[in-house]
Amino acid sequence: MPSKAVGWGVENASDTPHQLNFERRDLRDNDVAIKISHCGICHSDLHFAHDDWGMSHYPMIPGHEIVGTVTDVGPDVTRYSVGDRVAIGCLVDSCQKCEFCKGNQEQFCVEGSTFTYGVPDRYGELTQGGYSDHIVCREEFVCKVPDGMDMAHAAPLLCAGITTYSPLRRWGVKEGDRVAVAGLGGLGHMAVKLAVAMGAEVTVLTTSPEKAEAATAVGASDVLISTDEAAMEAAMGRFHFIIDTIPVAHEIDPYAALLRPNGSMVIVGALEPLPGFSGFNLIFGNRAIAGSAIGGLAETQEMLDFCAEHNILPEIEIITGEQIPEAWDTLAKGDMPHRYVIDVAGSEAVAQ
Repeated sequence: MPSKAVGWGVENASDTPHQLNFERRDLRDNDVAIKISHCGICHSDLHFAHDDWGMSHYPMIPGHEIVGTVTDVGPDVTRYSVGDRVAIGCLVDSCQKCEFCKGNQEQFCVEGSTFTYGVPDRYGELTQGGYSDHIVCREEFVCKVPDGMDMAHAAPLLCAGITTYSPLRRWGVKEGDRVAVAGLGGLGHMAVKLAVAMGAEVTVLTTSPEKAEAATAVGASDVLISTDEAAMEAAMGRFHFIIDTIPVAHEIDPYAALLRPNGSMVIVGALEPLPGFSGFNLIFGNRAIAGSAIGGLAETQEMLDFCAEHNILPEIEIITGEQIPEAWDTLAKGDMPHRYVIDVAGSEAVAQ
């Protein structure tokens, strides 16, 4: 039988998040049922809720930075048992048969991967996310939270962590590299921490001088104000790698010019159309501009284990479900150098 659930969501693109009652599916043979303890708030939650990308379905319970405890498993489940501490990120299903799924890149599934919320799943049912008391998910899309890792701090790793870890790994960031992180929000501050742990010398690129203290607090050795033309010119050709976490459309040329010859800049934040950029900056220097989208499940588990090994945890502010509207308003006004995390279990609607 389906189970009754309570959460916080929206019923249309202009709605304010509020408490909603809905149903979760009954366990399928390969499903894991999870009591959610915490869920991070990602900037993309706002985009999905407002249908900024034209793919949203309603009613919608957002949330894809989910941690909790296993409460039940289907008869075919082999990886998890009741009581395990687990996590779910941006995906909850894929075909598991195509070259990308078999290559541990489920996010590029040929048949289309299934997002954790706001879209029809492979059975035609609407997925609902982690701003809720519990969730049911196919076991292949569940990760283990490492022993000793705080659950509230673990939550943002399921998106902010993997979104920044994956390109740092793929482009081989290593000891001695000079890395720049553009933007210091939920993604940016994780990129700084991860790159530092990989041995890089990290500079934060920001338009906000007031973020300098926050940047150095998370491990940056330098801060470059991108609106300071003289400072930007002096930094031309400095960096081996730039990870661009800015969540809105912005000029690319000023950042690309900061790359050394053969350097790469990877965009992970902005899905909107970006202004045109000069081929000169790329051709005369063998520079590259690329994009990166989260990571597969194996890499997500690798990232969690890496963070546990190096004691890398996001900066967070814990709120209750009832405070989600206020948090969304604050996040909509600008990126912050930390992540909001919902204490789901401690929220009034769940505690009742």
